[in-house]
Amino acid sequence: MLRLRVRRGWGIVAAFAVTQTVGYGVLYYAFAVLLQPMATALDASAATVTGALTASVLAGAALSVPVGRWLDRHGGRALMTVGSLLATALVVAWSQVRTVAQLYAVLIGIGLTTAMVLYEPALTVVVSWFDPARRSRAVLAVIVVAGFASTIFLPLTAVLVDRYGWRTALLVLAGIHGALTVPLHAFAVRPPPAPPARHTDGTHAGIVRAAVRDARFWFLATAFVAHSAAMAAMTVHLVGFLVHSGHPATFAATVAGLLGVLSVTGRLLLTAAHRRWRLTTVVTVVFGVQALAAFALPLIAAGPIGAAAGVTAFGIGFGVASLTRPQLLADRYGTLAYGTINGILATPVTVARAVAPMAAAGLLGATSYPAVLAAIGGTCLVAAVGIAAVGIAAHAGTPSPVTEDGS
Repeated sequence: MLRLRVRRGWGIVAAFAVTQTVGYGVLYYAFAVLLQPMATALDASAATVTGALTASVLAGAALSVPVGRWLDRHGGRALMTVGSLLATALVVAWSQVRTVAQLYAVLIGIGLTTAMVLYEPALTVVVSWFDPARRSRAVLAVIVVAGFASTIFLPLTAVLVDRYGWRTALLVLAGIHGALTVPLHAFAVRPPPAPPARHTDGTHAGIVRAAVRDARFWFLATAFVAHSAAMAAMTVHLVGFLVHSGHPATFAATVAGLLGVLSVTGRLLLTAAHRRWRLTTVVTVVFGVQALAAFALPLIAAGPIGAAAGVTAFGIGFGVASLTRPQLLADRYGTLAYGTINGILATPVTVARAVAPMAAAGLLGATSYPAVLAAIGGTCLVAAVGIAAVGIAAHAGTPSPVTEDGS
């Protein structure tokens, strides 16, 4: 029975490796390539069109907790299948927008579907299928493959736009999304076998209440909100900073493109290091290195070697949070109410990702790039302190408010 469960669990992991790559590529990363053609066609500024993506991300944040509750009670199959169908239809609608208002309406709808089909629900399903010994490897397998979404879909979208225009490009992307994600979510995702009776002793609401009253939950929330803000701000403003430092735009874009590859590298290094050291210790060090890199970039980025070194040091931690958050939450609070607890945490994390680039732009307008980099470094430092506090509490033997089975 255990062997069959593990085999089916790895089948779900394989399905999610595909659907998360396609989902992120079509529903998120393609926007960057489509931005200028859409702005021209809609006779709108790039800032106005970019605001639609911000609204999309915020819409997804608003749905995080309801989606988490649904996953805890019903699993991911129906939710993710319906979400994939809706997302595909909305990408088709995206290709037909004629006004800015229509663009905002469609992208807000897409934002709602991302809460139903991307990392949060996918990793919640994965966590429910695997025991602690296999969980980190299962999560790693999904996010390592999905880490190449930008590598695949940015150039693919660019080729489609160049050959057919942005509207036809979106129709092609909608076809790819629907053909791959809908059947995989419909047929590969299934609820895990019913747990033994002892796993149902605690109430769902009681587990959630215990978690949000736990100091360690708020240490984690502080760390991941700060880290999400730093990553989003750096993603948006890194190219501009490098150009401002005197580098050609092509060099700046190439170096910034390392972040996607480095996110995969960082996840693999974290997994290897976790075999020898505590997870919280490794993550604290990684976040601390990112803080130092952000502080140092204004001093070393004038030369190409310094710029590449600083971006590399910062980029190693780019994909760490998506790997560590499921592990830390499930180890601490079990899996029975994982979806809801993760949804509560995901809400401010997603809001931070949406708001941070705009806040950084405001700071840039009032000050300079060194101030923006200092702010990013400071938020990474806050993230490091938050994770360190979690590790200290764990080392001190602070008991979990719930057991692994949720009781």
